[in-house]
Amino acid sequence: MKNKIYSTCSEAVADIPDGAVIMVGGFGHAVDKPQNLIKALRDQGARDLTLIMNGAGVSGSLGIGSLGGVPFIDEEILIVNKQVKKAVCSVPASLVMSKPRAFEKQYLAGEVELEYVPQGTLVERIRAAGAGIGAFYTPTGAGTLIEEGKEKRVLDGKEMLLEYALHADYALIRAYRADTMGNLIYRGIMRSFNAVMAPAAKTVVVEVEDIVEAGEIDPEIVVTPGIFIDRIVAAPGEGE
Repeated sequence: MKNKIYSTCSEAVADIPDGAVIMVGGFGHAVDKPQNLIKALRDQGARDLTLIMNGAGVSGSLGIGSLGGVPFIDEEILIVNKQVKKAVCSVPASLVMSKPRAFEKQYLAGEVELEYVPQGTLVERIRAAGAGIGAFYTPTGAGTLIEEGKEKRVLDGKEMLLEYALHADYALIRAYRADTMGNLIYRGIMRSFNAVMAPAAKTVVVEVEDIVEAGEIDPEIVVTPGIFIDRIVAAPGEGE
């Protein structure tokens, strides 16, 4: 069996090329983001990236914020470093209007592209990719700016928009524990976006707090089967 264990996050992201489409897991909190992989990708330097994620960085300057005094890192460090060409996300703006983040500033300056997707639609487009579904109809966004340029039909008396599946070259995700075959379990909010992204990318890299031998995780609690996971790295520290 192919060895999926990598010694460092740097090794796990070393081959990501310029122009790659990358899903980045996490809802928006410190504990559910692949912080160490994000930092390693910043240091690796790949550019012209398309990021598929929930939010385009809502932490402090340089993408380094804090939660309860504990520093954490998010996607904004890639944006600040001018590595991002386009963001596909549902939260592109700062949660505080008077404090715009790097993505907002770059977008208004015409330096990055944005594909805004309502959050539920974003999750379903990612899930569709993993399930082999090419596209689907949803009423979300019908009659709003979201429908611009999209095919629209009336189904069951409702206007529906055609939305296409979102695929990626790589997914960077975080889980609580993995075995050496890549079977994953999550803890709390880690399940949001991380689990749904795993089947939707060609190469999936996961950072975990703990790696155990195959057979040590009860099959009944496995959320992401190892068949979807390509690389595993132990990264228990926050943003180390």
